[in-house]
Amino acid sequence: MFFLQIAGAAALLIWSVRLVRTGVERAFAARLRLWLRRSGQSRLLAAMTGGGCAMALQSSTAVAILVANFVAAGAVPAAAGLAMVLGADLGSALVAKLLMVRVSWLVPVLLLAGVVLFLRGRQKRVRQSGRILVGLGLIFVSLDMLRMATEPLLDSAAAGAAMQYLARDTLTAFVIGAIFAWLVHSSVAAVLLFTTLVAQGLMPLAAALALILGANMGGAAIAVVLTLAAQPEARHVAMANLVLRGGAAALVLAVLTATQPPLDWLGAAPVAQAINLHIAFNLGLMLVCLPLVTLADRLARHLVPQGAPSGLVHMTALDPAALDAPDRALSCATREVIRIGETVEAMLRPVPKLFEQWDEAGAQAVSDSAESVRKRHLDTKLYLAQLNRAGLDAERSQRAMDLSGIAAHFEAASDTIATSMLGLARRLQHEGVHFSRPGWEEICDFHDRVLANAQQALALMMSQHPDDARDLVAEKDTIRDIEARLQRAHLGRLREGLTESIETSNIHQETLRALKQVNTAFTMVAYPILTETGDLLSSRMSSRA
Repeated sequence: MFFLQIAGAAALLIWSVRLVRTGVERAFAARLRLWLRRSGQSRLLAAMTGGGCAMALQSSTAVAILVANFVAAGAVPAAAGLAMVLGADLGSALVAKLLMVRVSWLVPVLLLAGVVLFLRGRQKRVRQSGRILVGLGLIFVSLDMLRMATEPLLDSAAAGAAMQYLARDTLTAFVIGAIFAWLVHSSVAAVLLFTTLVAQGLMPLAAALALILGANMGGAAIAVVLTLAAQPEARHVAMANLVLRGGAAALVLAVLTATQPPLDWLGAAPVAQAINLHIAFNLGLMLVCLPLVTLADRLARHLVPQGAPSGLVHMTALDPAALDAPDRALSCATREVIRIGETVEAMLRPVPKLFEQWDEAGAQAVSDSAESVRKRHLDTKLYLAQLNRAGLDAERSQRAMDLSGIAAHFEAASDTIATSMLGLARRLQHEGVHFSRPGWEEICDFHDRVLANAQQALALMMSQHPDDARDLVAEKDTIRDIEARLQRAHLGRLREGLTESIETSNIHQETLRALKQVNTAFTMVAYPILTETGDLLSSRMSSRA
């Protein structure tokens, strides 16, 4: 029962941190992405923005993944991206400090307000704000549960001996901290757990410091693992952060173990010293490493192999031998459609680069991908038609039709990118004109929002979650409104006689329309899900959605 209570409290803590992050991502992801991408001109501003986003998401890993994608797409320089991640490390440390505050009336207020907002809220942001408040309240509840569950350990000789051993063998404690942070995929949750044990008087300060420094290394390793399949440019940022943060954590541990300096300047109580060392470590790391981010990025490029494309990358998931087993065949078709969508999403990423500086090789790669998408779409359509001829029941037949329709929409998006958008980028280059600064920022922001929706659509194909489907369809209306607003803003610049806007007027407007078409194509992933749940009327989501 004792171990069950501790495990339950730790599980609630991990889940609560994730609940807050999910709420922030669903409600404010677009705004956070915009802040991160626009702060790339200054390293200090980039670090501050990364810290703010990490505090909102309660995760430096989430920020690292976002930044890695921006760097891979060329939207953020690699040095600025690493500065953002270093700031995010500090932001997650500050979050741990804030969550250690104990105010008796705060928990019921957070839970009550959160539940009311989530159940009564009509708008997406209001409902997700309620989710965030509930998550924060549950974090405090889980910490209280952990304190109560660990009270019996105060009188346990075995527990005391184990903690004293960790205090003596700081290397083992460091490794345990790193592994635990990686396993729970949250350095914030790991640090909160360790500091709570210190506050209870169960864990010696020396052991806690080693565990917390290990959690810093483990937290940096999470992003490295999650980007293993990403482009090398994305992996450089995660690897550079691991080298800097992990290496510095090991160095600080070695210094503390060898010299055992007094830590009274960090606070009077051991728990204050533990959490403040965590903050001081990440603050010092950021200040020392900001001037060195370019050098760190170069080092990471040597550590991350470029790798050769695998010969299996373009192998089809359509297995003719599965046609006799309809469920297996539909699974194969689903995997192939997801691969088609992933190819189209990859085609969309480099579009801003081609508008900014035309690259014939890059454009040819996009065109080749479009040709691959056309072939895959045809193969998928023929595969599903052959499956239908075998005589499917109504449910499976509808699923086959849905997959065929989604593949057709993906192929249409691919054609829009390869034909319309590449043509517009080529025109921009050949005519020797440039977008106005406000116009270019609008296009980049709009592109990033459409790209995020494309990624959400691909995730939805795997999760099939109705809530995510509703969000995606609602985002379609938002994209339509944003496109109309940006068109009006462009016309306003034309009325002002801005030369660059006049020269690029048609290209600017057609680019916005093409991006909206791509967004619409990816949004179609949500419609079969909402039709099945009854949330979709003939043309709109039902009011109860």
